[in-house]
Order: sequence, then C-alpha cells, then structure tokens
Amino acid sequence: MGAVLLPLALVSPAWGGTDPAPAPPEPPSTLCAPAGTLHGARGQHAVVSLCAGSGTPTMAVSTPATCGQLRATVRYACRTSGTWTAARDGGTVASGKLPGSGEYPGPGTYDFTATVRVRSAPEGVDLQGTVHATLTLTAPRPKATHGIEVDRNTLRPDSVTTLTYTVQRHSAEGDGSARFGLIAEEGTGAELTTTDARCVNPLIGHHPSKDRLPHALDCALTDLQPGHPDTVVVRVALKSRCSTVVSKLGYWMPQGQALYTGGMLAGPTVTCG
Repeated sequence: MGAVLLPLALVSPAWGGTDPAPAPPEPPSTLCAPAGTLHGARGQHAVVSLCAGSGTPTMAVSTPATCGQLRATVRYACRTSGTWTAARDGGTVASGKLPGSGEYPGPGTYDFTATVRVRSAPEGVDLQGTVHATLTLTAPRPKATHGIEVDRNTLRPDSVTTLTYTVQRHSAEGDGSARFGLIAEEGTGAELTTTDARCVNPLIGHHPSKDRLPHALDCALTDLQPGHPDTVVVRVALKSRCSTVVSKLGYWMPQGQALYTGGMLAGPTVTCG
C-alpha cells in the first residue's frame, strides 16, 4: 500500500506546516472582583465587589454589593454610591463617581480604590468605607473613531478669547451625525457665543420659557466624513472669575434598530489662569 500524502494545510506546524489562525480579538466585557466587606456596629455588613468594563472607548465602573446581618441567612441588594480611582505604576489613570465611567486606558493590571456608601432599607444598613480590587483588563483599546482638537489651551479673566475647535471622524463606520458640546463653569459669569448656525445655547425651563444657558453651547454636526474635518469657532467671554471650558462629542454608530449604539468622546479642556 502506498504512502498517504496529507494536504499542506493539515500538516502540524511542528512539522513545518501552516501556523494556526490568530485568535479573534477579545470582545468588550465586564470584569468583577471582590473588593472588601464593610461592617456596622450592630452586626450589619455589606460585601462589596468592584466591576470595570473593557474594550469600549469608555470604561464603566460600579461597586455592586449585598447587605445583611452578621448571622442572618437572607441577603439584600444594596444601593452604592461614592467615587473611584484606577492607578497603574503608581499613577492615577482614571477617576470618577459611582456608578460612572472614564476613558478606557487599555489592557493592563490596575489598582482600583473606591470610597463607597452602601445603603439597604430592609436591613437598615448605612455603611461607609474604602474598598480595593486589582483587575487585569485584557481587551485591546479600540481605535478612535472621532477626535477633537482646539487651537488654544488657556483663557484669561476679564477677556474675550476666540477658540477654534476641529472635529474629525476617522472611521468609515457609522454616519456623519454628531453633537458637539461645550460648557464652562456655572456661576462664574462665563459666556459662550458663536455665529455658527449649527450651535445654540441650550434652552432651559418649561414652555414658554426662553431662558438659555449662556455658559454652554450645543452644536449639531451632520456632515462629518473621514478625511474632511469640520470646525466650530467660539468666543469665550470671562469676567473677573476664571472658568475652564470642557468639550465633548456624542456620536451615532447605528446597528440596525438597536436602542443605543452611540458613543461619547471627551475633548480637550481649556484652562484658565
């Protein structure tokens, strides 16, 4: 009987055949780990976990908990609130309120610290404390689909400064619609104006109110295309008090009739000094 010849694609790589196909990239996911237990003076306790999302432009962070009495077998869901930070190599890379989100910093091992308040009405639990968890996130950082730039980074009190923002769409995914927002600090007297017809100071109050927020602008951009950036020119008037101006972009990434497939991008912050 003659020798049987195997097709080259079926030969083991150890014998000099083809390499196996690379593993597909890890999809977006949420990773949770035990973060600590808070104790009360009358036997109340709360077991707190810390969860972080990965693989999307924003990293959602939450601290779910269960509450109960020390010797009771019944456990209750708890309400948690507070703040969190994520550190790597001794430096803080993201922070925010609970529950909340920050920019996903990419794969790596992060030390999360959360200062939490945990409450549960059935058990009369109201505990506060600090919990910790170490999470190793492995999902790759997604490629940027949009970008925001500004031509100046500093404002001065008692002055009017013109800022030119450049908004770009890098990816062919999605469409050209986006909402570009700018907001200064409330109560400082800062005023944001523009002659761009796509932008308005947001309307507040009930109809027929005509009151608008002078320290904010909301711009509807509808023609963003890869390789064709758009610009928005804004005048920022500051009085005697300083104010920063933050920027953000909400964009639509439609996937059929899915309820929510949009994204949010934080732009540069213009400081004052």
